[in-house]
Amino acid sequence: MRQMTLVAFLQAQNCTNYPASWRHPDSRPDTWSPDYYRQLGRVLEEGKFHLGFFDDRLSMPDLYGHDHTHTVEHGIRCVKLDAVTVLTVMGMATERLGLGATYSTSYYEPFHVARLFGTLDLMTQGRAAWNVVTSLNDGEAQNMGRDEAIAHDLRYDRADEFMEVVFGHWDSWDDDAIVQDKASGRFADPRKVRRLDYAGRFLRSRGPFTVPRSPQGHPVIIQAGQSGRGKRFGAQWGEVIFVVYPSLEIGKREYAEFKTDIAGCGRNPDHVLVTQLVTTVAAASKAEAEDKWALIDKLPLEIDALSLLSEALNFDFSVKGMDEPFTDAEIAQMSGLQGIRDRVIRAKKNPTVREFIELSGRGRAHNPIIGSPKEVADRLEQWFGERACDGFVISATHVPGAYEDFVRLVIPELQRRGVFRKDYTGVTLRENLSLPVPPIGAWRRK
Repeated sequence: MRQMTLVAFLQAQNCTNYPASWRHPDSRPDTWSPDYYRQLGRVLEEGKFHLGFFDDRLSMPDLYGHDHTHTVEHGIRCVKLDAVTVLTVMGMATERLGLGATYSTSYYEPFHVARLFGTLDLMTQGRAAWNVVTSLNDGEAQNMGRDEAIAHDLRYDRADEFMEVVFGHWDSWDDDAIVQDKASGRFADPRKVRRLDYAGRFLRSRGPFTVPRSPQGHPVIIQAGQSGRGKRFGAQWGEVIFVVYPSLEIGKREYAEFKTDIAGCGRNPDHVLVTQLVTTVAAASKAEAEDKWALIDKLPLEIDALSLLSEALNFDFSVKGMDEPFTDAEIAQMSGLQGIRDRVIRAKKNPTVREFIELSGRGRAHNPIIGSPKEVADRLEQWFGERACDGFVISATHVPGAYEDFVRLVIPELQRRGVFRKDYTGVTLRENLSLPVPPIGAWRRK
């Protein structure tokens, strides 16, 4: 029987992806402590989550007004730790939970990223995943020694080469290359270790690579591009795809179209899992859940949305009055997450700042599912059963309480219905996602 994939959407920062979460009275205040992440990992593993992955950006959200004062004062994602380092802490506190982190193809070298995630995969016995991003705003570029972000489509062109280099290095060692015969003194068969010698338009990398393959072959690839170019990139390279479909009907249509795109890349659509972002507020009864939501919904501030829209769209929203419409030229300058921009202008051609906040939902929970375990499970099962997704990225309104409620209340209901597993099926992330170990060379584009 087909079963849901469940992913936890995590942040190694002072709040969840819901920026107001730190203001919740039950949020842990020590988001930079190892115990915070150990507890988080244990909660997710108790719930048999497939994967916890950390989103990341390489700068504070300081594009609004070109000043970080508001970011720090209001706690808008102003503390950001290195997610891979955090994952090593979570990895030591768990045994089966998949562990993913975001790394940019725009500001790192592919050999470094290949070695980093290859090593993490070995140290977690095949539980690592890499969330591939191209980075989208000028603040990140300036932190990494550049003046501005690479143009949208060009950064995906570079990312294609980046993936070829990383995958090429990950395939440098055959699975049986290491002999380790102490008597003869022969460590490995050199005929089974290859140099890459890659030379492309943007990147060069020689090799040979220094990290053998892990029990799952190589880390699982997560991707979340929602623009047209981003979707093409995800269809070519992604294995777990993070989506934000605005409605069930749109989700069903875009899910089917995306699976067709995957097949068009010569890949098996069943080996790419599409996961929809959801925020849940669960309690023993609908009334209790609504009371919880009433508190949560009071936490966001207008500045949260303005700051995060500026960051995500690489455009300073402080230059406009709240009820002043954007011009076509200004909308064209928004070079960041084009999926957000396009979703808004489909609903309103020239929105005001206030309408942009409302239509984007930035800084707030996205269409939260509020209710009893049965009511939350009904909605999830509907999306899953009607083929709008293969599973869900669960977003937390506060930590640890939101995940604890989901694990305690919703998971048992999903298990009772037979749409979510009762235990892990293997050791590696690929085993638990029912994804095959990729043969060497399988990544080569058709």
